[in-house]
Amino acid sequence: MPRVIISDTSCFIILSKIDKLDILKQVYGEVTTTVDIANEYGESLPEWVRVIEVNDKNRQALLEMQIDKGESSAIALALEISNSSLILDDYKARKVADQLKIPFTGTIGIIIKAKRLGHISLVKPVLERIKQSDFRISDEIEAQALREAGE
Repeated sequence: MPRVIISDTSCFIILSKIDKLDILKQVYGEVTTTVDIANEYGESLPEWVRVIEVNDKNRQALLEMQIDKGESSAIALALEISNSSLILDDYKARKVADQLKIPFTGTIGIIIKAKRLGHISLVKPVLERIKQSDFRISDEIEAQALREAGE
């Protein structure tokens, strides 16, 4: 497992909306994010979220030509920290991370992992709460997640 997990804003927002932000701590212990993402999130983050400034602002600016500032800062930070992995939900950001060979997962992947580790008993009720919070999950993604979770 990568030593450094870098989260984008959407994961913080989604899990906060359903009162499950602690899943990140249960699954990873510590999560890292950037100053830009912390500002985008707009609320104080728990003490187990480490906030770091991106050093290479030029790289981040280049990435911002393709994706938004928060995602650009997460990818730029992942390029600076060896053995890191990203939490990204945005399709375009995931494509960029894939092109750069940076491993990533999404919020739903974390929920599946939380079940596998025994932190939650079922994925389906968590997905239902996420959908009620106005986060869109396609039927195909939901079906795939439930298959992966064995539900």
